[in-house]
Parts: sequence; structure tokens; C-alpha cells
Amino acid sequence: MTSPSQNHARVIPLRPQEPEPAPEPREPLWRDLLGDVLRQERLAQERTLKEVAETARISLPYLSEIERGRKEASSEVLGAAARALGLGLGGLLTRVQTEYTRRQAAPNTHRGMCLAA
Repeated sequence: MTSPSQNHARVIPLRPQEPEPAPEPREPLWRDLLGDVLRQERLAQERTLKEVAETARISLPYLSEIERGRKEASSEVLGAAARALGLGLGGLLTRVQTEYTRRQAAPNTHRGMCLAA
């Protein structure tokens, strides 16, 4: 028979863990920036995905994927999308650069919609 003191497991206190360093802020992905800029411009013009896709001669699902940052589009497709929105490829790239700079200045901003009360 064992005594009651032998039935208890020995508790070993853990050392306090060092806090993990904060991860380095991740640079935004090109496709996310580009998609956000295309969507912002399309919405500013109050146009639908269908309208822009038809004008650019891009399939609607593909343009949607580009806007959501899920596809890497060729320069030809990007140029067509930019022209459909009344921008040149250079204008689109300039806007993407501006968006990149804005996000680097405020790296903790979240991607997505912001609802104000």
C-alpha cells in the first residue's frame, strides 16, 4: 500500500517565459494593393464589376479575383482594366505606389471595410 503523500505528483514550477518579440510588419502584397486600387476606382465611378469587365474584355470572375488579390494579372490584363476605368497603366501604377506608401506610413491598418456609426 502506498501512503497518501506518494499518490501526489510532484509539481515543478515553470520558468516564466520571455515574451516573444513582435513580428516584423509584413509588406503588403502587390496583388492586394493593385486589387484594392482597382476596386476603389471602380466604386468611385459607381460602376459594376460587369460593366468594367465587359469594357476591358476580361471575364467577370477573373476581374473579381484580381480585385480581391487572389490572382496575379498580366500587364496586358492590367492595362485593359486600367483603360476601362479611364486610367493608363502608368496612372494605375502611380495609384498603387501611393497606396503602398500610405500603408507603410500606417502599417497597422486592416484591409477591408470600415463601418462608421
